Amino acid sequence: MADIPATPADGNVSVIVVDTIADPTAPTVTELTDPTVVDISCYLTSDGYTPSLDEQVIADERLCSTQIFEQPGRFTRSLDTIYIDNTNAPNEATDNAAKDTLVPGSTHFLVTRRGIKFDTAYAADQKVVVTPIKCGQYNELTPEANSVLKTAQKQFITGPTVEGTVVAAP
Repeated sequence: MADIPATPADGNVSVIVVDTIADPTAPTVTELTDPTVVDISCYLTSDGYTPSLDEQVIADERLCSTQIFEQPGRFTRSLDTIYIDNTNAPNEATDNAAKDTLVPGSTHFLVTRRGIKFDTAYAADQKVVVTPIKCGQYNELTPEANSVLKTAQKQFITGPTVEGTVVAAP
């Protein structure tokens, strides 16, 4: 077998919260670097960004065949998040951006970039996934020994999740 390289996931995923994107298939560098953008990459736990896809099957039965064929049916994308929660901690005012931004009922775009060090600046030609969301309720997770305080939250996907390419500011 050929030696195929693999990109490590650790440290190479960026997740930012953006309030406005004119064209999700072509977000601009300006939109992704606006002062209102919140980088939640370091708040999310290692298992705290969990997109999923449930794709239904249409049975395609034919009189002339003993085999049942399939066609793709409707699909549902889901997204659950788990992040560090510093509520009531001495650093709450400065280090609780995920919880402060993902307020239940608020709407945003989550922009995810994979394969590039998380703190590398967004630039033209980078590939991203843009997901429009409406934030669900906070769910404080049970405290565990040798752990940190965490909150789980469902992010309701309110429109198409698209793969986009970052473009230079117009």
